[in-house]
Amino acid sequence: MRRGLCFILAIVFIFCLSPAVFGGTLDEIADQGEFMVGVRDGAIPFGFYDKDNKRAGFSLDMAEEFRKALEAELGKPIKVTFKTVNPKTRIPLVANKTLHIVCGSSTHTVAREDTVDFTLTIFLTGTQLLVKKGSGITGYKSLPGKRVGAAQGSTNEKAIRDLNAAGKIKPPAEIVVYQEHSQGMLALAKGVVDAYCTDGILLAGLRAKAPNPKDYQLAGGLITYDPYAYIVRENDSNFRDFINAQIIAMVKDGRYNKLYYKWFGAKGVVPYPMTNEARTLMKLQAWP
Repeated sequence: MRRGLCFILAIVFIFCLSPAVFGGTLDEIADQGEFMVGVRDGAIPFGFYDKDNKRAGFSLDMAEEFRKALEAELGKPIKVTFKTVNPKTRIPLVANKTLHIVCGSSTHTVAREDTVDFTLTIFLTGTQLLVKKGSGITGYKSLPGKRVGAAQGSTNEKAIRDLNAAGKIKPPAEIVVYQEHSQGMLALAKGVVDAYCTDGILLAGLRAKAPNPKDYQLAGGLITYDPYAYIVRENDSNFRDFINAQIIAMVKDGRYNKLYYKWFGAKGVVPYPMTNEARTLMKLQAWP
């Protein structure tokens, strides 16, 4: 009996001295000492290359906050490695476990939940159109017979296809897909398409970075409602909950607002005032 008790106590002692077991993605990051993050390179101001050709953006700053939290949680230095993704590759690269997370400008949809999971919402926007001034396009009702550019596989492409299918654009608009927003913007500049369709905040960024911003304007209101969230691996609630906890902490201690105004404030890269709806949503997500 005494021998058995000593054996049990020895096992408990060894267990207490062993490193914490986190499971799934957290264990992988701990083992590798590396945090693999997918980011955009043309989604201003979420992820892009700045004038010094260095990666920058709101979502990269958010990822850096996650990295610091991972170091504290795992008790070891963690290196962050950024990999470029686009609308076509961002979900597969998380699903096949190449990346731990995509910190970009991805809309959280029910359909996408079949393949990956998402964090709490980190931004609110919606599908809009960017056109050249004088085009005569004032919204999606002006699109019959027009050529509309959109990122392949995006919710924005789907929004126009749905309007076509529902007969709300008749005759249907011709949809031209691109891998990157920069390609779509170039097509708009050259007159290859009559309008480019993506989220309003991204269009504001594309317009701001155009050689002649005054040549372009947003046409019409929001066609869809698009809550942005970060993409994480499916069936790994430990990691998803960890990231969500960091988002909540950032909302509560003011770091989220600080980063928001850095990138979207009056002096930010793309001025985009936070709406009352967005402000309320962020507060509601900040669970006790």
